[in-house]
Order: sequence, then structure tokens, then C-alpha cells
Amino acid sequence: MYKKILLPTDGSKYANKAAEHAIWIASESCAELIVLNVVETSSLVGLPAEDLIVKITEMLKEEGKQAIEKIDDMAKTSEIEPKCGETLKVTSKTTEGSPAEAILKTIEEEDIDLVVMGTSGKHGLDRFLLGSVTEKVVRSAKCPVLAVH
Repeated sequence: MYKKILLPTDGSKYANKAAEHAIWIASESCAELIVLNVVETSSLVGLPAEDLIVKITEMLKEEGKQAIEKIDDMAKTSEIEPKCGETLKVTSKTTEGSPAEAILKTIEEEDIDLVVMGTSGKHGLDRFLLGSVTEKVVRSAKCPVLAVH
């Protein structure tokens, strides 16, 4: 039923819980699992020192890399046998920008059939200040979205 499943991750417990569901659905559907990490840099623009912005961006990229590696390990060590008998195809992507916009853009570019994502990220305050990334994706995505809590 699904050919491409998008799993946005920030390394939070909700994203890792969503990964369990995404891995199972991808295995059952013989779908490709695309793991996306978005480095949110817009909040760094007002910082006074350019070298500080670079250091923080590098730290966020490393954190994102670790989040992707964790999901890759989860997929490799999963005891779920893919229905089609092959190993689960996992593709990793990292981008910078607004998380909701990057997720929606990836849905279009990759022709995603399903998005599986956590209901909250690492930065719970964002929900009150900016609106939930998950909510924005649910409202705007052109494909089904499974929000995992």
C-alpha cells in the first residue's frame, strides 16, 4: 500500500516511538523509509557572533546525525521481518530550515505516501510559541500523517 514513508526525527522520545511504528509499517508494506532531520537555524539569526552561530549549527547537525543513526540502528536490529523478504530500505536526509516547511517540501519532492511522526519534539516550548510542527504537517500534508504520542 505504501511505497515511501517519511519519518521526521529530532531524537526525542516521541520521534523514537514514531520510528517503531514507521519501521513496522515499512516492513509490512515493503516500503522505503526516509528518515529526515531538519536543523532549525532560524532562531540563530539574531545572535551577535558569527562564529557562535557556526558552532551552534554544527552542534545541531551532530545531534541530528545521532538521531538518524539511532533510527538506522533500530531498523537494523528490529526483529520484524519485512513481508517482501528483503531488508528494509532506509534512506537518511538532513536539511536546514523550518521543520514543518522542510517536511512538507520533502513530501512533495519524494512523493511520500505516509508521514509517521511524534506529537512533540525536544523543544516543547515551541508548541506554545510557534504552533506544533506536527499540527502544521497534519493540516497541510497531501498524504496521510500518523501522529504518534
